[in-house]
Parts: sequence; C-alpha cells; structure tokens
Amino acid sequence: MSSAEHGAKQSTKESTKELIWPLRIQEQGSFYVGGSYDNAADPSCMTGQMYVRYQIPVRAASAARRYPVVMVHGGGQQGTNFTGTPDGRPGWADYFLKKGWPVHVVDQPGRGKSPYIDSDYGPKSKMDIAGVEDRFTAVSRARKWPQSVLHTQWPGTGMRGDAVFDEFIASQYRGMDRPLQEKHSVRALIALLDRIGPAVLLTHSQSGPFGWCVADARPHLVKAVLAVEPNGPLFHDTEMPEGMVERPWGLSREPLTYDPPVSDPAEIDIVLQEKQDAQDLFRIWLQRKPARRLPRLAGIPILILTGEASYHAQYDHGLSRYLKQAGVANDHMRLERHGIRGNGHMMMLEKNNLEIAALMEKWLRRKLKKPLA
Repeated sequence: MSSAEHGAKQSTKESTKELIWPLRIQEQGSFYVGGSYDNAADPSCMTGQMYVRYQIPVRAASAARRYPVVMVHGGGQQGTNFTGTPDGRPGWADYFLKKGWPVHVVDQPGRGKSPYIDSDYGPKSKMDIAGVEDRFTAVSRARKWPQSVLHTQWPGTGMRGDAVFDEFIASQYRGMDRPLQEKHSVRALIALLDRIGPAVLLTHSQSGPFGWCVADARPHLVKAVLAVEPNGPLFHDTEMPEGMVERPWGLSREPLTYDPPVSDPAEIDIVLQEKQDAQDLFRIWLQRKPARRLPRLAGIPILILTGEASYHAQYDHGLSRYLKQAGVANDHMRLERHGIRGNGHMMMLEKNNLEIAALMEKWLRRKLKKPLA
C-alpha cells in the first residue's frame, strides 16, 4: 500500500472511531410525495406516490446548517439499505446524521412503505435468490466477473441459511418494470425537492439514472450528487452494440437536456471504444466529436463511487468519461485507490460501510465549503 493509500485509510478509520451512538435527533417524521389519482373525475386509487422518512439531527451551536441528504435505494431494495445493516450495525443514514446532515430516506414508488398498485404497475416478477447471492453477497464464490475474486467485505457467508443473508433477503422483492419505475421515481423525487428545497442526492445502482434526471430538471435544487455505482453501462446493458438499448439517453431512460438539443435520442451519435483500457474493463461508449453537452448537469459537484470487487468495476469509468466529454466535471473514486478494499455492489451494508460513508462525507464537505447559516 502506498503512503497516500495508507493515509486515506487511516483518515477514514479515524472518522469512524467516534461511533454513531448516542445520536441526537431534533425532529423526525414521514410523508408522501409525487402521487396522482388514476382518474381525476372519479378516482379509484393514487399511483406514483413515494414514502419519505426524514430525520434532522441536533446541531451544536457552532455547527453550520447543512443541506439534506436524500438517500435513494436501488432495484429490488428499499430504504432500509441506509438505516442499518443486516448484521445490526449503524447504516449510512446514521453516519450522516451524526455528522450534522439532515437525512431523507425514501422508498421508491411501489417499494417498502410506498404501496404497490397492481392495476398501474403490473405483476411482479419472481425473486432470483441465487442471482442475489452471485451478484451481491457471495460474489467471490460465484466468480461471474474478473474482479469478483477480490470480494471480502460481506458479513457472513452470503448464502441462504446464513443469518445475515436471511435478514438481507427478507428486505428484497421485485417491483415494476424499469422504465415505469424510473418515470414514477423521477417525478416523485422532483416533487420531494420542490417541497424541501436544495439537497444532496445519494443514489445507488438502479436509482442512478434518477439522480441525473432530477438534476437535469432541477439543477438549482441539486447541490451535489453522490452516485454510488450508478446505472449500468451507457446506452446498452452490455458493452456490445447487439445488446438491447436500455438507456437511450445515455445515462437514463427518461429524457435529458443536451446541447445542441436532441428531440430523439437516436440523434446522439455514439461510437464504441475500439480497445478496452485494461483486460478486465469493458469497452465504453462515447459520443463522436464534436460531443453534445449536458449543460444542466455542469457545475453540480458529482462523485461516482466504485467498489473494488463489484461488477461495476468493469464499466463505471465509462460513465465518468462520458460526463466529462459532455462538459460535466466529476470525481470517480475507486475505493481500492483510497485504501478501502474488497467491496461489492452492496457496500452500504458491508463490514467497512462506515469507512465508505466517511470518504463520501469528507468529499461532500470539501465540495460544499460555504456554510448555509
């Protein structure tokens, strides 16, 4: 380990020594945003509503007020990803609260405490428990991608029958299809920011595109984006052009504002990298020059965070480079380069989750230097 890596690891360990308890809360509560009636004249149900749980910490007299951090879980998950871990340790919400940040944790529409409306959302697919083991928890055993052998941070065996895994899988379930989930979630998150004002968005996995779309719609209200392994590969779900176009706007399914303007995403002219940057990385998609810009995302502090052993380790660099090509500055942190090793995709639940929270919180304080009074 280099001296820089050692210093970074030491710094995050020191940050997590003052553990979360006691945690003093000044105000807490819950509400719903984003819902609409199915028929204005004769409604039978509301759809698209999103549950929000908020907590505001007690602040020392000398502490500056900070923007709320809105934590948005990924696919098959719910807000419990951030409120604790399946082996009973504090979660990312606790860490940010302890550091003085108000925290809003959401359940995406149709997940957790946000009701699932079958008539609008459609039937749920069956949970793939073996796939959860291979992709999230028992990654080094499954060896589905080159970096998977480095996975060491899941607490327990990561297999069904293990108490920690069973607690985790109890929170998992299938929801609506991805385009509908993105549409409802983006609308609800915009409604949330319209209600609470300027905030930081922390997204994970499936919710990554929501962050880009909300920032595009409300750039004055998004003060930073903490994008934890967001999206899949750009445009396609594989590196190859034969793969189905999953995110036609590059970063998302919902429209984004490009300059020069785009009325049809097919107008975004892209080319696949001829050769990957390293043997264990995907080839990436970039725009042909001159590249269109993403002007509404420019100027928003953006952090892209990638775990050493996650399947995202193969392609998150492509997102970072695509954003930069479109005029959007961002920091891409690979955790192993900061002395944080062995993490998979569910890093907010893994053994070193608070070291990762400390790294993000330190970055956020550095980027948002001005106190809010």
